[in-house]
Amino acid sequence: MSDQRLGSAIRLVRVRRGWRQADLARRSGVGQATISRIERGHLGTLSLDRLRSVAATLDIRVDVLGRWRAGDLDRLLNAGHSRLHESVARAFRDLPEWITAPEVSFAIRGERGVIDILAWHPGRRALLVIELKTDIADVNELVGTADRKRRLAVSVAVERGWIAPGTAPPTVSLWIIVSGSRTNRRRVAEHAAMLRAATPTDGRTLSGWLRDPSGAISALSMWPDIHAGTNRPVRGPIRRVRRRV
Repeated sequence: MSDQRLGSAIRLVRVRRGWRQADLARRSGVGQATISRIERGHLGTLSLDRLRSVAATLDIRVDVLGRWRAGDLDRLLNAGHSRLHESVARAFRDLPEWITAPEVSFAIRGERGVIDILAWHPGRRALLVIELKTDIADVNELVGTADRKRRLAVSVAVERGWIAPGTAPPTVSLWIIVSGSRTNRRRVAEHAAMLRAATPTDGRTLSGWLRDPSGAISALSMWPDIHAGTNRPVRGPIRRVRRRV
């Protein structure tokens, strides 16, 4: 959506609600001159936070869509996801007790999605949902999506034949793996308290748990950046990011 089209949309919704520009300005906490610039599509000097604040007052959600060389940006992002996926899969080669399945799609009771990696430890009857993120756009959405997949994991495993219906339920764990870019590290640090509450397991506990998965865990790890074309980490081993509370 162009700047002008977004401005027109905000104006139309404002008018539909019977608000004046002054009403929207007061409710959103910005000046009327700012509302006028937005509605005329003059967004160049406006911060994204302020624009989203005005739009949210009208129940409009503003997302950012990056474009680069036609569709090349999507291919670049997908390539990054593939490299991260391959690097994590290689790590499981040292854990032969685990059975892993990539890109597991599901459609259960109207809920659809794809689990990046679903892992099963038959000896311990432990399921592990692995969510891979090369770029964090919305931390709340990340945690909510990952938790939904964890909730549905047993049904997915039953469909795959890993778990027989009616048997004792397995433990279900969650591991969110985030590519260790500067931007991702900053976003994780900005939401440290919320992420620590949602994923309390630290790196040392996680390493031991992967070798002997007793009980359920929930963890978030920063994965080293991967060189394009090599699948080799740019730096250091996997570790959990330190978060200031």
